[in-house]
Amino acid sequence: MAGARGHALMRTVDRLEIAAPPEVVFRHAADVERWPAILPHYRWVRVLERGEPALVEMAAWRPFGPLRWPTWWASEMWVDAGRREVRYRHVRGITTGMDVRWTVSPRAGGAVAEIVHQWEGPRWPLIRRPAADWVIGPVFIHGIASRTLAGIGRAAEATPVLSAPDGRA
Repeated sequence: MAGARGHALMRTVDRLEIAAPPEVVFRHAADVERWPAILPHYRWVRVLERGEPALVEMAAWRPFGPLRWPTWWASEMWVDAGRREVRYRHVRGITTGMDVRWTVSPRAGGAVAEIVHQWEGPRWPLIRRPAADWVIGPVFIHGIASRTLAGIGRAAEATPVLSAPDGRA
C-alpha cells in the first residue's frame, strides 16, 4: 500500500482474541480516558477537545528490560460504535501522520480486537524508513499496542455480563 506521496507505508497489526462479548470489549477500547486506570503502561490520557473528531493526548511507557522509555502523542479520534471501530490520526509527536484503526469483531466465545497502524515514518531525512520499519513500528508501536490489547482483554474478561431473564447475555 502506498501513502499520499507514493511511499510504502510501515504497517503493524496487533490482534487478540478475547473471551468477552464484542460490545464489552469495544466499550473498554473506546473509553480512552479510563485507560490509565486499567492499563499500567499508560501514563495519562487527556481529551483536549470533544467532538467528532475528538482531540486526545496520550502518554505511555515502553519498557526496555529494566528501563522505561516515555512516549507521547496527540491524535484526532473518531468513534463508530455501530461498526465497533475507533480511528485515530496522529497530529503531534514523532508519529505525526500515523493512521490507526481499532476494530472489534465477534467470534465464537467472544471477540477479536485488532489494531492496525499505518505510517510513512518520521520526517527525518535518510533514516525515515529504517527508523519506522526497524525501530518505531516493531519496538515502540507493537510494544505498546500489544500491551494495550492485553490490558483491554483483561478488563473486558473481568467485566460481569448480565444475562437477560430468558438466559441470553
